[in-house]
Amino acid sequence: MAVKMHILVCGGTGCISSQSDRLAEALKEALAKRGLAEEVKVVLSGCFGFCEQGPIVKVAPDNTFYVKVTPEDADEIVAEHILKGRKVTRLLYKDPKTAHEVSDSKHMDFYKKQMRIALRNCGFIDPENVNEYIARDGYEALGKVLTSMKPQDVIAEVKKSGLRGRGGGGFPTGLKWEIASRFSADQKYVICNADEGDPGAFMDRSILEGDPHSVIEAMAICGYAIGATKGMVYIRAEYPLAVKRLQKAIEDAREVGLLGKDILGSGFDFDVELRYGAGAFVCGEETALIQSLEGNRGEPVSKPPFPAERGFYGKPSNVNNVETFACVPPIILKGADWFASIGTEKSKGTKVFALAGKVNNVGLVEVPMGITLREVIYDIGGGIRDGRKFKAVQTGGPSGGCLTEKHLDTPIDFDTLLEAGSMMGSGGMIVMDEDNCMVSVAKFYLEFTVEESCGKCTPCRVGNRRMLEMLDKICQGKATRDDLNRLRELALIIKDTSLCGLGQTAPNPVLSTLDNFFDEYLAHVEEKRCPAGKCKDLVRYVIDPEKCKGCTLCAKVCPADAISGKVREPHVIDQDKCVKCGACYTACKFGAISRS
Repeated sequence: MAVKMHILVCGGTGCISSQSDRLAEALKEALAKRGLAEEVKVVLSGCFGFCEQGPIVKVAPDNTFYVKVTPEDADEIVAEHILKGRKVTRLLYKDPKTAHEVSDSKHMDFYKKQMRIALRNCGFIDPENVNEYIARDGYEALGKVLTSMKPQDVIAEVKKSGLRGRGGGGFPTGLKWEIASRFSADQKYVICNADEGDPGAFMDRSILEGDPHSVIEAMAICGYAIGATKGMVYIRAEYPLAVKRLQKAIEDAREVGLLGKDILGSGFDFDVELRYGAGAFVCGEETALIQSLEGNRGEPVSKPPFPAERGFYGKPSNVNNVETFACVPPIILKGADWFASIGTEKSKGTKVFALAGKVNNVGLVEVPMGITLREVIYDIGGGIRDGRKFKAVQTGGPSGGCLTEKHLDTPIDFDTLLEAGSMMGSGGMIVMDEDNCMVSVAKFYLEFTVEESCGKCTPCRVGNRRMLEMLDKICQGKATRDDLNRLRELALIIKDTSLCGLGQTAPNPVLSTLDNFFDEYLAHVEEKRCPAGKCKDLVRYVIDPEKCKGCTLCAKVCPADAISGKVREPHVIDQDKCVKCGACYTACKFGAISRS
């Protein structure tokens, strides 16, 4: 019996953590109970991107989009929608502007300005079924290059497209392939960097979970272009779902003759294997990654020689990240001119961002280069939570910088973000509101890079720790104005003298917050005050006797017995006992407690 309908269930890690796998099983059980198991197929797909509304269910072919679906909703979806053709309105997305139900994702603000190239198949196919990938033009690009293009033609097409590395550096991909192709060796390697380590970033992970074959196909195309026969995906062992689906995709590609010997009868041999990383952030840098691949401690090495000349075990090796590879098959199929027509003059195509923080629509977004930060945060992201005021956005993760309201109309591309004091990075985008302390934000990112430093070079190993100690002093109210000058001076030295990208970019959050939020640093240093009320050592909670009703609720929730007073009389906080937990501030229903 032919399949008449599909029910696509988000199968990304985020939704699975919210029981979408159980939801898929519940849908299958509800269908089987009504004898519909052969006519309606349930597919655990990849990430739909709209993580704020997950778990998501999409019914095809009518494209009905259900949000925040639970396993308990499965029976109603089958009984009402599948059997009777009536949409379950309570599960439809409600437009926050109009309060109207929206059943098709193309009418949602979250998707309107997006353009999916790297994420083109995520949420549309079963990532564990090679035939579904093939049905959406999968491996057609590989067939094209093997049957009608020479290696130099492939490189020329990628160069012409203007594709730049999506892992953070932004190096021209076609040029990288061309350099690797120039070196002769008995063995060359194509390496996929899937060691995504930025806090809050899940772009590469989602591509591997939702469309693993796109990366395998692109690696094979790269192998043909540079003369390599072996590929390796360096992936974090802590990404079990991505590992599982990628391994299945490799096995299936071998089984149908799209990996291995004499692919498509062309005489071209290429195979892929997985190598697991232990989660070291520094291994996102290509030379440290190669050291780890070889079984050594993951530390960067001086360049030149670059991996294109001497990489894995001294052989020419090309390293690109997951998102970069995912863009390659569409470029080959649709042409370099098509890809180059998207984006800006020097930043072509699209970029995937993990939009997170104090924004209404947390999720995975893919947008054309050149779109502004304002469009991403307000049009796609839906603005700031709870009507709060926007304060900053951190782009580029720990390697990036904090941009302010004056930067909201900045186009998102490699060069413009650098000029603004941040960077594209791999695609993390954390939004902050007025309650965020920017000194604490800089300290958070520096704590991460200090922890992740491999320790090989002194500027990064020692310098970043000294910077962190200075930030600790500032947050404790023990620093002076001279400490701010020393902090900036040290940050610039570390930036100029560190061996690899981790150390060279680690000072960026500090420098950008010093530039854009210097008044907050001064408040910490000169007034011994945290304007956002986040630095515990500088926070002071005070009860206004005019507003206090003497309800005693604050005293009841105080864990340190620091609040005293009689019923129906104003209470007082003993500052020597107060542990700055904020429990009283949260509990007070009359706005009588202020935080300063």
